[in-house]
Amino acid sequence: MKYYSTNKQVPEVSFEKAIFQGLPDDNGLYMPKKIKQLPSEFFKNIHDMPLHDIAFEVAKCFIEDEIPEKELRKIVAETLNFELPLVEVEDQVYALELYHGPTCAFKDVGARFLARCLSYFSRQSHKKATILVATSGDTGSAVASGFLGMKNINVVILYPKGKISKIQEQQLTTLGENITACEIEGTFDDCQKMVKDAFLNLELKEKYNLTSANSINMARLVPQSFYYFWTYAMLGEENDLVISVPSGNYGNLTAGLLAKKMGLPIKQFIASANANDIVPAYLKSGNFEPRRSIETISNAMDVGNPSNFYRMNDLFGADVEVFRKELVGCTYSDEETSKTIRQVYGDTGYLLDPHGAVGYLGLKAYLKDHDAVGVFLETAHPAKFLDVVEPIINEKVEIPQRLQDYIDRKKVAIEMQADLGQLEEVLKTL
Repeated sequence: MKYYSTNKQVPEVSFEKAIFQGLPDDNGLYMPKKIKQLPSEFFKNIHDMPLHDIAFEVAKCFIEDEIPEKELRKIVAETLNFELPLVEVEDQVYALELYHGPTCAFKDVGARFLARCLSYFSRQSHKKATILVATSGDTGSAVASGFLGMKNINVVILYPKGKISKIQEQQLTTLGENITACEIEGTFDDCQKMVKDAFLNLELKEKYNLTSANSINMARLVPQSFYYFWTYAMLGEENDLVISVPSGNYGNLTAGLLAKKMGLPIKQFIASANANDIVPAYLKSGNFEPRRSIETISNAMDVGNPSNFYRMNDLFGADVEVFRKELVGCTYSDEETSKTIRQVYGDTGYLLDPHGAVGYLGLKAYLKDHDAVGVFLETAHPAKFLDVVEPIINEKVEIPQRLQDYIDRKKVAIEMQADLGQLEEVLKTL
């Protein structure tokens, strides 16, 4: 499979080169040259297929013969070694719980797949790499866990000081080994800009063989498409399916749109945003206007210039009317989010995390006027946001043991300004 840059100023590359480069040299984003349609037989049998078989067939469409089938099946099996349950919260309203992996966040799926693909290619070429990643919360912990102890790979994680939860911070600053955490004075957008600037500095990129584990990397997007197929497989085909995706950097939503392009029969996607409503605002006005991010209680969605907008723009031919056909956009305040967490917990006993609550709100708004089966993504365990959730429900939240294990560990992080020169000083020490 060949991959091209959305800016179309550099040559096409292989899957291997696309994931090692992370970003093309023209500051675009990689996209597959062809989005393959899965055969009708696949969808006829999907309801009886196990998750690993579904994921393997989808992955093959993006990787082709660059990874042998036996190795790819192993990568898929190791990636998805935990459940992805679909829980009915109300009649016709389901939560797809994506937080049953090692770091209790949906990004475990993408990070584990990327880590294993990079590890496979590194073994073949004996190539060393440095993973450089910005995080607004869950990406960092998932990447740290996914790459921990892997030979020939160092990981540098940039996160905004004071703007992620305590447990999220503990997950990415306490592992040691090949994981280095950098605490940045600024916002997630500042962290993300540092990553992009590092990749655009060709001397720096080549010297340290930089690659990224953010959703700008195609090997993060490919596995995130798996669970949309799995959702359809679990629900059956007799109803229209609508999926609400809590959205920040829009990688999760872009993966769903790729799945739909491959033939997955999803009636509608809902882009559910917090106060950082860049894409919903674009759907209304037709003008894409990035801005500095706003801090909210759904912190992983606090993104003011979502990278994957440019992939969606490429997918839709830069046509706002196509955007409007494929996406419904909505935005919710912290007050609305808090009220929803309290109300749903009181009415049903189901505890939403702040991001899932935004997804739930978008889904419920859509279902008021449409007859469909609705699914919203629960992207992280509520225990990752104790300081937000516990005061809302006025109860203690049970912390899973795999999170509890991080709490008492010693934090080790390098404090720095949002400065590329300071970042290079860190890279020199690896």
